[in-house]
Amino acid sequence: MNTTETTSTGGSPRKGTAVARRALRDGVYEAILEKLLDGSAPPGSSLGIDSLARELAVSPTPVREALVQLEHTGLVSRVALKGYRVAPPMTPDQLEELFDMRTILEVAAVERAAAHASDLLPELRVAHAQHVLAAHKVQKVRGSGGTPPDYTDLRAYFAADWEFHLTIIRAAGNRFLTQSAESLSAHVHRLRQTAQHGTMDMDQAIAEHTAILAAFESGDPATLRTAMRDHLEAVARRATADGTPEDD
Repeated sequence: MNTTETTSTGGSPRKGTAVARRALRDGVYEAILEKLLDGSAPPGSSLGIDSLARELAVSPTPVREALVQLEHTGLVSRVALKGYRVAPPMTPDQLEELFDMRTILEVAAVERAAAHASDLLPELRVAHAQHVLAAHKVQKVRGSGGTPPDYTDLRAYFAADWEFHLTIIRAAGNRFLTQSAESLSAHVHRLRQTAQHGTMDMDQAIAEHTAILAAFESGDPATLRTAMRDHLEAVARRATADGTPEDD
């Protein structure tokens, strides 16, 4: 990448360099985040700056910057004289706090999104259909032999599941609610680091999302609040039952 390249609008080389460096740092951040979420960097493992730089074919600087950014999310921690390590699995207290925050945020979101239900419903139906399709594909990969799919197979399902929630949150029309949800997304996905990759909870999650969609279609705010709250409480129970959450 030529970091002195200017923009087509005549930007200065210095500005072009800053943009290129930010793009590189963001790319490195996403690559390391993927390692954290797909299990190739398990909880407690070390994250060497030099080894990551070699693996990603970049200099140590964007790796160091990305790790500092990830430290702020809580996904990695910096240990004195030992460098960076992948954060351990969430404690029961952290799980409780995460689901408490999700309930506060998402119940508020559905209350506000209900006012825009006519505009939201077409998009929400699409998001729900994509979630159902993603679940079907995972179940098809698993097949009758009972072989669990790996993280790659589940990635599209997880993304579709979370996108259903984000569709509602964005429809609330509050940028700060959306930003808060996006800041939680890494922690929501972190729950899946130790997932056993089963499919039993997929059917439950889809049924609960179906109830939320039906509540939007009914136009009853009380039913809508109850459907979202019931879903999040059910997710919390599944996530804490055996420490192996399988959906959001």
